[in-house]
Amino acid sequence: MLVTYSIIVSGKVQGVFYRQSTKENAVAAGITGTVENLPTGQVKIIATGTKEQIEALTGWCKKGPPKAIVTSIEITELPLQPFGQFSIIR
Repeated sequence: MLVTYSIIVSGKVQGVFYRQSTKENAVAAGITGTVENLPTGQVKIIATGTKEQIEALTGWCKKGPPKAIVTSIEITELPLQPFGQFSIIR
């Protein structure tokens, strides 16, 4: 069963290839959705996949790419949102 979650990542997560790395991880896991930088300095991910796929992605989000320093993540379940692919919002 597919589920959709919003994941807000805080810390040093902009300018460290967080969005691109998130997309690569999501695509490899079979997750669809979007990732974008927020004006607050956070990164927002909307991800649709199985609960197991989303758990794997959120586990990765807690660390992020090598230069990221993640201080917290906020995970919220949303109504199901189908996406055709995983894309970066610029």
